[in-house]
Amino acid sequence: MAKLQSLDPHTPMFAQFKEKAGPIVLANTFFVPKERTEWFLALFRRQAEFMKAQPGFVSLQMHKGTADSQLLMNVAVWESTEALATAFGSPEFQRMAAEFPDDIVSYPHIFEQIDV
Repeated sequence: MAKLQSLDPHTPMFAQFKEKAGPIVLANTFFVPKERTEWFLALFRRQAEFMKAQPGFVSLQMHKGTADSQLLMNVAVWESTEALATAFGSPEFQRMAAEFPDDIVSYPHIFEQIDV
């Protein structure tokens, strides 16, 4: 399974699941060794198809770092933290997540939009 790391050590993603909020944005940055990029994207596409069918899913985009970067970033919008937590905790999603090797590192964090 991919290693999960927190961008904010004071607020890991699982703690964020406890706060009722919405709509929310899940920004998940992945470090993917170059030789695994295509394999990673194929598995991610399977996960994305599953998530798109879940209640509360709004949208998803994947981004690749520039200049030969080994970073990929998923930006997904959900109606609520509860909807995301339910989909994330489902046995089917967990089975797919377990397929990622441990040399892939995931940095997920949940955000709310603010007015500026």
